[in-house]
Amino acid sequence: MNNRLWDAGLMTKVVLGFALLLSAFPIYYMFIMATRTNDDAVETPPPLLPGGHLGENVQRLLSTEDANFITGLVNSAIVAVTVTVSVVLISTLAGFAFAKLRFPGSKVLLGLILVTMMVPLQQMGVVPLYDMMVKLGWTGQLQSVILPFLVNGFGVFMMTQYTSQAVPDELVEAARVDGATTLGIYGRVVLPALRPGMAVLALLVFMQTWNEFMWPLIVLNPDNPVVQTSIAALNSAHGTDYVMLFTGTAASVLPLFVVFVLFGRQIVGGLMEGAVKA
Repeated sequence: MNNRLWDAGLMTKVVLGFALLLSAFPIYYMFIMATRTNDDAVETPPPLLPGGHLGENVQRLLSTEDANFITGLVNSAIVAVTVTVSVVLISTLAGFAFAKLRFPGSKVLLGLILVTMMVPLQQMGVVPLYDMMVKLGWTGQLQSVILPFLVNGFGVFMMTQYTSQAVPDELVEAARVDGATTLGIYGRVVLPALRPGMAVLALLVFMQTWNEFMWPLIVLNPDNPVVQTSIAALNSAHGTDYVMLFTGTAASVLPLFVVFVLFGRQIVGGLMEGAVKA
């Protein structure tokens, strides 16, 4: 029996290790090619060890005027941080209200939020939303890629479910008996219990916003891009300069690694806590 369990555990580790290698190899290859030349990019078999041209490639990337890569990085950071903070704050407030407060129409409103998750509003609403941005005079400006995403239906639903499980009703009632206001209960009782879930939601929203391409491509101009449209401009400017594309993509991925390093423990803790509660 023990031998069978050991064999099953070993097989699980082998499969997981193989899956990890498959998942990590494209990222590894991307960083390898960022240190190589275009001649290396078309070699067969492809090189698997770092080269010595990283500094040269980064210098070419930052000096490409058509891409405005530094501006794209700064703009993406501003947009992603602003949207993430807004979504997390509004989602926790709404989640607390739907999960722990009783008010007329709460179930109807939550149902409407679920409907917004079922319909691809961004794709269906591109034309009227762009028309709105034109009338407001916001085309080419960062507020046009910030304002439409300040609220997220998935975030509201996620935090509603998380709040209902993480915050006991008795704790809320005890705080109310002690004389705490609704906002006081939210700030002193609810928020500390929601931190793991907030970390997971923040990561998901930050990644989605950072990687957003279609809407910024439509509403922004090449002089004021985000990082994804900068990479697209880099492609059109250099054609088949694969090394330049790999370098730009690698640079755009680094902030996501930083987020994982800084908040990895809270994110894993939130995922594990949600799995245990489920």
